[in-house]
Amino acid sequence: MIYLDYAATTPMSEQAAKVYADVATKYYGNASSLHDIGSNAKQIMEASQKVIAQAMNANPKDIYFTSGATESNFLSIQALVDGSKKEAKRIITSKTEHSSVLNVFSKLQSQGYTIDWVRVHENGLIDLDHLKELVTEETALVSIQHVNSELGVIQLISEIGAFLKQKNVLFHTDAVQSFGKIPTDVQALNVDALSVSAHKLYGPKGMGAVWIHPETEWKAYFEDENTRQKLKHGTDNVPGIAAFATAVKEIQPSIDSEYTRITALRNMFIQKLKELEFEVIIEGTPEFQLPHILGLRFPGMEGQFFMLECSQAGIGISTGSACQVGSELPNRTMTATGKNVQEAREFVRISFGKHVKEDHIKEIIPKIHTILKRHFDRVHRPLVNQ
Repeated sequence: MIYLDYAATTPMSEQAAKVYADVATKYYGNASSLHDIGSNAKQIMEASQKVIAQAMNANPKDIYFTSGATESNFLSIQALVDGSKKEAKRIITSKTEHSSVLNVFSKLQSQGYTIDWVRVHENGLIDLDHLKELVTEETALVSIQHVNSELGVIQLISEIGAFLKQKNVLFHTDAVQSFGKIPTDVQALNVDALSVSAHKLYGPKGMGAVWIHPETEWKAYFEDENTRQKLKHGTDNVPGIAAFATAVKEIQPSIDSEYTRITALRNMFIQKLKELEFEVIIEGTPEFQLPHILGLRFPGMEGQFFMLECSQAGIGISTGSACQVGSELPNRTMTATGKNVQEAREFVRISFGKHVKEDHIKEIIPKIHTILKRHFDRVHRPLVNQ
């Protein structure tokens, strides 16, 4: 199968897998133990912390490891809200955020917080003027995804963060889709907390991290007076941390060249789709676009059906973020950008990664043409005895 669902997950790199196995079998100590075996594990963890911190221009001590993106988002948002000295009870976010973020806010609503929904333009960009209108003295926190997981739209996080800093409002960003693909400098982004995940950049599943600004007040969801301030308690997953750092170290030198290569693949793919006899609509905005993610629609064809047909033809794509797969509701990002239910149901996502080559694009275009022709010939053919 030709895999085109890298935004959902990536295969762990061979080097990351090797490091994981080596650390798990040779440096198996608990990093909190005081004996030499524990100290060895702690040294590996701290060295890994430095690698990840360097990749986002951060101080290693401000990096906190988690079990993945969902936990990163939950723990960081909750920590900022619980640690805030403001009595404010309003939160601003968008309906295009990942479900793990929206689920945290649903929980906070039950605790008395009010959610203010910022409008999203048709191209997927946040309406900055509307966001600025929503911010009041009652605003405790804003959370906006760095790169949308379905459209690949790059939000203007630095600009938003600069404004919120002036207003003394906490700012969290989910950088799961951007980290390892475009420069993710926590200083330049003007955020208070940033969430990342390992399995989106060829690291292990079940591994994530949070960066929290050292000058930002925060409070762990589970406090323990007997330990130093930690975002999460429990035994550190040292093999996962080491493999995560390995994947980050591998990918960093090629971020720019891979961005250029993926952009060329994306453009080639779009051009070949447009040469087919069927209408295709590309969602998002070319101006602020992560090339790795391509959201599109073939008007008149259900995205779910197209995805299943592609799977049978040996092409792995998706109908959007994995968190929405299986839902009978129309794609949330599409409806948030003003699409009607039918248009939202037509949405499919194709996402590129390091193993996708030009030959793969050339191979799948004829298959896609066959799928589309078969479908539209069938739906346009009059019924027998009609």
